[in-house]
Amino acid sequence: MSTPPCAVVVGSLHYDIVVDAPHRPAAGETVTGTAWRPVFGGKGGNQAAAVVAAGVPCRMVSAVGDDGFGTFLRDRLCAAGVDDRHVATLPGQGSGMSVAIMDAGGDYGAVIVSGTNAAIAPETLDRDALWQGATHLVLQNEIPEALNIAAARAARARGLSVVLNAAPARTLSETFAPLVDILVVNAGEAEALCGVAVDSLDGARTAAVALADRFAVAVVTAGGDGVAAAGAGLDGTRSEPGHKVRLVSTHGAGDCFIGTMVARLVEGHPLTEAIADANLTAARRVSSPR
Repeated sequence: MSTPPCAVVVGSLHYDIVVDAPHRPAAGETVTGTAWRPVFGGKGGNQAAAVVAAGVPCRMVSAVGDDGFGTFLRDRLCAAGVDDRHVATLPGQGSGMSVAIMDAGGDYGAVIVSGTNAAIAPETLDRDALWQGATHLVLQNEIPEALNIAAARAARARGLSVVLNAAPARTLSETFAPLVDILVVNAGEAEALCGVAVDSLDGARTAAVALADRFAVAVVTAGGDGVAAAGAGLDGTRSEPGHKVRLVSTHGAGDCFIGTMVARLVEGHPLTEAIADANLTAARRVSSPR
C-alpha cells in the first residue's frame, strides 16, 4: 500500500501561557490582567497541526523535555493528529515555552524561551521513514539556523520543496537562502528582510517583488489587507485582498495560513489557489474565539 503524500515540519514546540490584559505593558509598567490559560504552541507545532486540520498528513521533528510542559505538548500534538514519532523527549532539559500578552483589541506580543527546541538532534533527519511520501518541508526561525540548513539539504536531496516561515525575523545566511523554495513572512518580517514598509496590499506586493530577488518565491501577508506573492511561475505578482471579518484574536493566524497553504500544495494545487484558500482560512481563524 502506497504512503499518501504528506508534509514534514521541523520546528518548535512551546508551552504558551496566554494572558488577557486591557493593553500590553510599557517599560516599567504593571498591568492587571483578567485571565490566563495554557495553550499548545510553537510555530512548528501550530503549523503541523494546521496542515492536518486542512486534511493532509504531517510528521514533525522536534524535542520536548521530560517535564509537565513536555507531556502537555506531546499530548496536544497527538490529539491534533500529527505524527510525533520523530519528536524526542530529552531527560533533564526544560521544554520550550512562551508568555503571550493578548490585549483588548485582539493583538498580542510574546516572549519565547527555546529550551529543548535548541537541542533537536540533526541525526533525526537521516531517518528514511521521516521522508517517505513527503513532498514539502516546513521550517521556521524558532530553531537554530544550522538545523534549518541541514533539514533543507536533506529535503532537497529527496526532491521535496522547502517552505520557510522566516519568523521571528533574523538575518538569513547566504548558505540558507538558496535552499528555500517558498519564503513566507508577515509585514514586520518582510520589512526586516528587505527594508520595505508593508502597511497596505500595495506595500506587500512591493516587498514580495524585492524578496523574490533572493528567494524563488516570496509570500508576504499583510494582516487584514490581504496577501501578495512574487517569484517563479507567478508571471509577476499575485495578490489576494483581505476578507472583512470581526477581529477576535490574531494569535496563531499566521501559522494557520502556512499550514493551510502547504496542505493545498501537497495535494497538488497551484500556489495561487493554495494562497487564496490559506487567506480565507486565516480570516476565519482571527474571527473565532480561542
